[in-house]
Amino acid sequence: MDSRERLPRPADGFALRFLYRTAPGRALLRLLCARSLSRLCGRFLDSRFSRPLIGPFVRRNGIRLEEYEREAYNCFNDCFTRRIRRELRPVDAAPDALVAPCDGLLSVYAIEEDCVIPAKQSRYAIADLLGGDEDAARFAGGTCLVFRLGVQHYHRYCYPDGGRVLRAGFVPGELHTVRPIALERVPVFVRNCRAYALLETDNLGLVAQIEVGAMLVGKIDNHPAPERFERGMEKGMFRYGGSTVILLVEPRRLELPQEAFTCAAREEEIPVRMGERIANLRRG
Repeated sequence: MDSRERLPRPADGFALRFLYRTAPGRALLRLLCARSLSRLCGRFLDSRFSRPLIGPFVRRNGIRLEEYEREAYNCFNDCFTRRIRRELRPVDAAPDALVAPCDGLLSVYAIEEDCVIPAKQSRYAIADLLGGDEDAARFAGGTCLVFRLGVQHYHRYCYPDGGRVLRAGFVPGELHTVRPIALERVPVFVRNCRAYALLETDNLGLVAQIEVGAMLVGKIDNHPAPERFERGMEKGMFRYGGSTVILLVEPRRLELPQEAFTCAAREEEIPVRMGERIANLRRG
């Protein structure tokens, strides 16, 4: 991790406070978090009728389209899942590096026994995150890295190391926002729909990579698992919406500065880019 400024978690706007802190809002929230509504929104954003949304979205979020591969955007989601020029996301190839699987805002937590606590009032059992997978216990005492993606971020993600997929699955669920106000009131990471993969990696041992959907995300779009993947190989993409990628790493695998944990305790997030070194691997 470099010395880029740590960012305080964003303040929540009126709409989110209404949805999560009032009785009428919570009634409306049940509709907004339904996957059926997400699918409907996704169909619209995949259609040519959504093209007028592209220009305002790009301007509002300060997106520099010259940093991305040139292509025609036939719908909003074509723009949202745009592919960045490869030279702008170099992948650290050193065997002792853990690289970020995506652009986003990173929070790091210790997995105490078999649980991780990534927000106030939210305690997540690792087995629940992984849909009850039999290998969840291997991450007890390890590290949980949470990468929160806002709508302005690059929404494709990659494998953090070379290796092979042992198992993969999808857990259906709701679609709450991944903003802090929801994390404080709802166990979002085990209530939201999510895809997970158990990865046998070259340098990190067993790693779990979890993609979590969020409010109005049309789809978690993972590519078919290859026989073998390499570090930095694209794993998939999120359609519209803020989203989260979670990595679970076994105990005694990583060397992380204490600052990474204290930032999370102070509710600060660390900006990272896909492919950059975010931790050192422990040797011996």
